[in-house]
Amino acid sequence: MVIAKWVFWIVFWAVFGAFLHYSLPQYDVVRIVSTFEKRQDIDDWTRIFWSNPNDLANTLRNRDVQFIQGVHPNGRAIVYRNEDTGWSWPPYFKFDTANLYTEASDSISTRTDPQWVAIMHYGWRNEFFSIFPNAVSIKAVDGPDDKPFNWFTYGFLIMLAGLVAYLWRCWIRFKQRRIDPVLENMEDSITSAGDAFSSRRHRLQRWLDTWKSKK
Repeated sequence: MVIAKWVFWIVFWAVFGAFLHYSLPQYDVVRIVSTFEKRQDIDDWTRIFWSNPNDLANTLRNRDVQFIQGVHPNGRAIVYRNEDTGWSWPPYFKFDTANLYTEASDSISTRTDPQWVAIMHYGWRNEFFSIFPNAVSIKAVDGPDDKPFNWFTYGFLIMLAGLVAYLWRCWIRFKQRRIDPVLENMEDSITSAGDAFSSRRHRLQRWLDTWKSKK
């Protein structure tokens, strides 16, 4: 029972942590090397990783998606998709895909004359399943080390930790005031019932012993 409890909480927090890691904004400082548009199949289980800003997207098997190619300061390549989120989840309310695509195209630079930008995005990059993070905004920065501080994500995590700690404290106080006394009364009742049963059994045994023949 204890193992099952620990497994449940480990799985719960792992899934919750993955959900937050996917949904919360992150910053990458990259050099944009290209932008392009490609017909992308979205008819398998990876559909959940593509934006769904309107009802029409639910019936499409593929659609044209804009992509932004970038390179990290260490040379590692990264590819972002550029899709509107609309009013769907995560709630970034992004409606400026065309403008962002223009900004990305205007920020293309070469290795010899790099122009570094900070791309705010959410989501994951997985080459095997062709999953791409969704770019939300692009901002020019002074250099490869000029990474913006992620105020929203850290502030949200601090507030979430405070809320979890507060709810945990409320649960402990509620348990101590309401649940523990009931459990203690039940335990006392069971113990009393057990003692009473044992006493009756002993009296019955003594009575039965009186009927035994004595040598």
